[in-house]
Amino acid sequence: MKNRFAGQATKLAGIAARHLGWRPDDFWNATPADLMLALCPPDEDAAMLSRDDLNTMLERDRNG
Repeated sequence: MKNRFAGQATKLAGIAARHLGWRPDDFWNATPADLMLALCPPDEDAAMLSRDDLNTMLERDRNG
């Protein structure tokens, strides 16, 4: 099965250039998830990560 991202990469690079102002290097260094987030920002009503939540996650990661 052909990789769907690879098959659409040229088209997606053009969309990123026109709508996001990305240069080719920006596009090729981004992940598909980066592109998705840039083109379809998260819902504004979605809960944002608080600084306390971030600190808790960082502490948990540090301690394994």
